[in-house]
Amino acid sequence: MSSLPSRLYVICDADVCERAGWTLVDVASACLDGGARFLQVRAKHAGSGRLLEWTTAIVERARTADAVVVLNDRADIARIAGAAGVHVGQEDLSPTLVRLVAGARALVGLSTHTMVHVEAALSEPIDYLAVGPVFGTRTKTTGYDAVGLAQVERAVARACRARPEADRSTALPVVAIGGITLERAPAVIRAGAASVAVISDLLSTGDPAARVKQFLKALQ
Repeated sequence: MSSLPSRLYVICDADVCERAGWTLVDVASACLDGGARFLQVRAKHAGSGRLLEWTTAIVERARTADAVVVLNDRADIARIAGAAGVHVGQEDLSPTLVRLVAGARALVGLSTHTMVHVEAALSEPIDYLAVGPVFGTRTKTTGYDAVGLAQVERAVARACRARPEADRSTALPVVAIGGITLERAPAVIRAGAASVAVISDLLSTGDPAARVKQFLKALQ
């Protein structure tokens, strides 16, 4: 895949939603109402039954908005719920195994935190690679320090070199994640990221739909 559905990659994290007084499904619905078209569902501590229920509801809601939903980690639940794909981390199921479970046409993303990870990711059957944390964040503990915009630039350049005949529009897309706010997002795109993954900032004003609209306008 040479492009992503949107420059805004909304991550609906169950724990973050709960702390803000929202349900996961309600946040996803609000973001879709605001124009989000690329969402990840993440619920690290949810049981399989609850995760399937939430993901199915969000996928059904997204279908009416022509939006793409990927599920964090759980390829099995993603396939059952009809999600478009799966996002995995360094300690999760490999992208190759994800495709065996979720299907060959699944949209697969992989998190990276170092250039060693990026290099390895380029040989994996993925549709995009995520780089982060770009800035300091308390949303998720990765065990890695903030990598900064320079790491985004390096990852993008390496992804382009991996396909010599390609330019940025056709090379493996890079998604930047970690501490990205409305104010920081445009600079991340200028660094070469195809999309910015946002979690906490979408709930910072208490109106996720309006916040999504602000991001989409800033990222035009």
